[in-house]
Amino acid sequence: MVICRCLKMSIMDITKMFSILRPREEGEQAAEESRELHLAVTMDNPEYLTSLLSEYKYKKMINSPSGWGVPVTPLRLAASKGSLECLKILLANGAEVDILDVKAQTPLFTAVSAGHFDCVRELLKAGACPSGSVYNNCTPVLNAAREGNVSILRELLDYGAEPNVKCKLPDWATNIATTTGPLYLSAVYGHLECFRTLLLCGADPDYNCTDEKLLRRIKHPKTVLDVCLKHGCRTSFVKLLIDFGANVYLPDMHISKSFPNQEAMELLARERVHPKSLMSQCRLTILTLVRQEGKIQHLHRLEIPQTMIRYLLHET
Repeated sequence: MVICRCLKMSIMDITKMFSILRPREEGEQAAEESRELHLAVTMDNPEYLTSLLSEYKYKKMINSPSGWGVPVTPLRLAASKGSLECLKILLANGAEVDILDVKAQTPLFTAVSAGHFDCVRELLKAGACPSGSVYNNCTPVLNAAREGNVSILRELLDYGAEPNVKCKLPDWATNIATTTGPLYLSAVYGHLECFRTLLLCGADPDYNCTDEKLLRRIKHPKTVLDVCLKHGCRTSFVKLLIDFGANVYLPDMHISKSFPNQEAMELLARERVHPKSLMSQCRLTILTLVRQEGKIQHLHRLEIPQTMIRYLLHET
């Protein structure tokens, strides 16, 4: 009886059955090839990775996610592990430099989070967006400022990252946290070199935000000076803000009386009654002009005495 039924099946029925099975077989094969690439990066074995990518069947899977738990692409894995040679090989073979994971994080964001400077530099050289993904609330600059990784922060800013970047939130969620940019974070976490670097590269010393419409929507926006005083930041943070032109009249001194750093409070009070020196104003003007030309990272190469360069860079 069963044999009779089998004989009645048409060629079309058999073809249909195989067409259903084939994609699954192809999918399993692709998954195996993707896993092999994943394994090569996991083992940090550039020779094996090069060997795999010499075959088309592996190369076409270069942007495919794989792995246990949350699947990731080989490039994202290399960035998170700091596997520089594997990362270079993947980029040379056409890996998508700004490919997103399930959290909308780019490989660059991952490398910044893990503190792998060489991988960050390589990704930026390959054209990675220094601002990360528009679909992610955080950015590489915010991450580097919070972690205090000044070398990575400088690299990101040199490639055009925005020093006044803010968390990406919808308009209805606008509040004080909306303007909490990298300058705020580096102050609160006590990263003075990151703080100075951001100011040198154009971070707004008042609100770390240049979006006037956004500031108007916030009832009582807090300045960076307010934040430094409230959190008891070292006096050097307050001095840098003043030297970079922060408006010393914005903080409410009456509210600030209970703030822990009295030295910083006294400095702010003195600045309110004494005008800036001519040298300080000249430094501000020079830095503004150099920044407008996009040459701030080359300031140390000026053919002027080193004492003047250190003064311009606020290193004295």
